[in-house]
Amino acid sequence: MEQKVVTRFAPSPTGFMHVGSVRTALYAYLWARKNNGTFILRIEDTDKKREVSGSIEHIIKSLKWLGIDWDEGPDIGGPNAPYLQSERLKSYKEYAQKLIDKGLAYADPYTEEEVESFRKKAESKKKAFLYRDYRPENPPAWDGSKPLRFKVTNIKSYEWEDLVRGKLSAGPEALDDFILIKADGFPTYNFAHIIDDLEMGITHIMRADEFVASTPKFLSLYEALDIKKPYLVTLPPIMGPDGKKKLGKRDGAKDVLDYKEEGYLPEAMINFLTFIGWNPGGEKEIFSKEELIKAFNIENIHNGGGKFNEEKLNWINKEHIKKLTLEELKNNILKYLPEELKIEKLVPIIAERISKWSDVKEMVEKGELNFFYKQPVYNKEKLIYKNTGIEKISQNIKEAILCLEKILEKDFTNENIKNSLIQIADKLGNRGELLHPVRYALSGLDKSPDPFIIAEILGKNETLSRLQKAI
Repeated sequence: MEQKVVTRFAPSPTGFMHVGSVRTALYAYLWARKNNGTFILRIEDTDKKREVSGSIEHIIKSLKWLGIDWDEGPDIGGPNAPYLQSERLKSYKEYAQKLIDKGLAYADPYTEEEVESFRKKAESKKKAFLYRDYRPENPPAWDGSKPLRFKVTNIKSYEWEDLVRGKLSAGPEALDDFILIKADGFPTYNFAHIIDDLEMGITHIMRADEFVASTPKFLSLYEALDIKKPYLVTLPPIMGPDGKKKLGKRDGAKDVLDYKEEGYLPEAMINFLTFIGWNPGGEKEIFSKEELIKAFNIENIHNGGGKFNEEKLNWINKEHIKKLTLEELKNNILKYLPEELKIEKLVPIIAERISKWSDVKEMVEKGELNFFYKQPVYNKEKLIYKNTGIEKISQNIKEAILCLEKILEKDFTNENIKNSLIQIADKLGNRGELLHPVRYALSGLDKSPDPFIIAEILGKNETLSRLQKAI
């Protein structure tokens, strides 16, 4: 019988929801859903000094925006509750006692000053400082007032299999006596996550690459507690735009909810993040969440880091915007427009020119849409197309006016306007001799939407008025 897949996302509530953390959650989620397994949200809140108020709510809000749902967690409960590590202290003490009973854990009697003197002693001998070299001979009984350390006794080299990195190994120098439970009564990450993963039945651990160096410590603890280790899946780092170092705040890394505020679609964000470090093969790049679940596999996770390319994110977001219905486009675009620009016919024009919703606000702030309700101010030179003479341009606009005057007000549509003007343009040496000055006359902009659509929105009278003004 195959083992049911159980994955988890276990963030610390320290305030900032980095895209790297989100991608870890995403891969764990996709793998669980792919295998009809269980995805658990667990909060590692044992470092009270670094904890930021409101962070748990922030984590939940971030994941919910992205559509990453969980089967068990602090907000919904589940068979393995509680899901806050600070509420699981009894469990850690029970396993700590098992190690004490086996002679594999001891109370650390040393002060910070004594530890520092040991460190300097090792440096004077040009040796790496290992706590186990200064282990106390007769430590006191552990009563919770001192840190509890794991006593590593099986000093050896380790080899282990990582589902992404393959065979990995480390020598005995990677093993040391590490703290299990701190003097404040809270466990360290090194201890707590192993106990939680055991009790919650976690089968696959998706983790960042910085945990590779600590794996020998984890393996020694698995052995001490006779625990079968889960599958280890080390994810590639997310690199900055230059690809030379990990993405950090200095490189423009933002909290994931900042992307929500900027108007990115959650589906696009998931699509984008999944492809930083994974690729299913083939040329398809735009995936829905359901398609990602179906396609996702561990075999195609990359070894090397992937760049965080915001241009690529914008392109992916634009492709997802194209999939929206006109009603969805309207609802999102109109809320960014001032009252005088809440024109439904503007929606398709704006949609063509944006890659995220906040671009609409930017267009308004830059005045790029003002020409729909304000007469544009012209620069005469810009009405000229290449080397076409002024008289010729003027004559072409006059012919456009005569042609458009024949269209009835009720028939003044994008399609009819286009058909009429193209008939004139096709008789010229270059269509631009007509279409360029008409576009500029209607918008007053170097780059603007389709002139036929502009004319329809402006209406017959305003269109003719602006063309006459251009002449």
